[in-house]
Amino acid sequence: MPSDLVIVYHRQPYEEVEVSGKTEYRENKSPNGIVPTLKSFFGRVDKGAWVAWKEAADPANPGFERVIEIDDQHGTYTVSRLPLTKEQVSSFYHVSSKEAFWPILHGFKERYNYDPVDWPTFREVNWAFAEAAAAEAAQGAVVWVHDYNLWLVPGYLRTLRPDVKISFFHHTPFPGADIFNVLPWRKEILESLLCCDVVGFHIPRYVNNFVSAARSLLEVDTLKRQKVKPEMTTETSALSEQSVVTDLDYQGRTVRLLASPVGVDVGYIESLATSEETEARVQEIRAEKGDAKLILSVGRTDYTKGGIEQLESFERLLESNPGLRGSVRLMHVSVAANANMTAYVEIQEALEAIAGRINGRYGTFEWQPVALISRPVPFKDLVAYYRAAEVAWITPLADGMNLVCKEYCAARTDGDGVLVLSEFAGAAVELGAAVPTNPFSHKSMDSAILFALELPEDERRGRMAENREIVARQDVRFWAEDQMKGFDDSFGASDGIAAE
Repeated sequence: MPSDLVIVYHRQPYEEVEVSGKTEYRENKSPNGIVPTLKSFFGRVDKGAWVAWKEAADPANPGFERVIEIDDQHGTYTVSRLPLTKEQVSSFYHVSSKEAFWPILHGFKERYNYDPVDWPTFREVNWAFAEAAAAEAAQGAVVWVHDYNLWLVPGYLRTLRPDVKISFFHHTPFPGADIFNVLPWRKEILESLLCCDVVGFHIPRYVNNFVSAARSLLEVDTLKRQKVKPEMTTETSALSEQSVVTDLDYQGRTVRLLASPVGVDVGYIESLATSEETEARVQEIRAEKGDAKLILSVGRTDYTKGGIEQLESFERLLESNPGLRGSVRLMHVSVAANANMTAYVEIQEALEAIAGRINGRYGTFEWQPVALISRPVPFKDLVAYYRAAEVAWITPLADGMNLVCKEYCAARTDGDGVLVLSEFAGAAVELGAAVPTNPFSHKSMDSAILFALELPEDERRGRMAENREIVARQDVRFWAEDQMKGFDDSFGASDGIAAE
């Protein structure tokens, strides 16, 4: 039976676990809620399908299950799995997506590596995704494509199935034309995205950047522009916009543009934060740290996350403020994004060197200023540290959204805590009560963390109340409903995916 909604995402919507020689498909444990939220849309249609890739030693093996049926709490849906060889995965994902596209999307032109990119393989994989989506889609179905590694799918799909409605959501930043146009394949990418009916981004800045790139290469006309909603115009963010383009005309077709910030599952996080188990762990952490204040930083080992700059700031803080020695600790959680990539290995080595230097210079038998954690921390443990940390220090150099800062606010059911947030994180346009900082400025970084450590309780609670209100209002379900409204506005309520 053809599907009314086809979601195209590189990840499979479950975890595969071998039990007694048999494969079991279990619910993803991802705390950010994106995969469960996407699957929840299947409850709004008669039939849904998901398209993803799965590594296969021999894609031609007749024993490889290309299509499987999943029956879970979200209903029954099919998963089309594209068998990709290890070499294809490396070329399409690790090399093209991570070494060429990722640095450009985040504004790091100096890290852009064009030479190893195998563009024909990227096209081949995207074509396979488009073919699978076309095979699953019913007449007039909605096909929802996710993220930059599937940039070419909309263009191919429009050729294969001109009847379907295509939506695309971009989970990373989108840079302005001066940066994006470094990519030699820029026109092909933009032409593909403009085959969509709806293109979504986290915040208005990324929408406007996309429009500037499209205008630089193609005949694109603005049909409609509107004032940005007040909850997305924080003045302290470098990413704020006053107005945003909402409708484009390209080759006689209208393309709807959405700015929808992805949120977190606030209810789930709050339930963990208020559990007896978490409360007991919070008390243990507080007893361990004594009177010392705990600063918590959580992110990936990636040059975009600003981990090196943050540790250097902490070192300067201890050097210029002797009174803080012994009275403040930094727990820096930095988990490798991809252990096989040289750029990330270099970042990890630098983090270890700086943390070691700080502990060597200032540590004592009783007190170590930095705890560098390079392994994944179970989410329930992380929530306990969110509850116990006086300050969350989230300072990426560039970040499409950043859900860690929202998780911290959601976990602070006690109403206390201070969020120090880079103004270059997408979330900064929403969280106006965070203490803003510019990670490119030593003065800004150092003064912001010192300010946060010295904030009186009434101001801490006032700021946290504001942040918690916006995080709760614009949670992951808000994002889902905003996407649904965008579908219905573009496709017509009778043809779209009806809201629950």
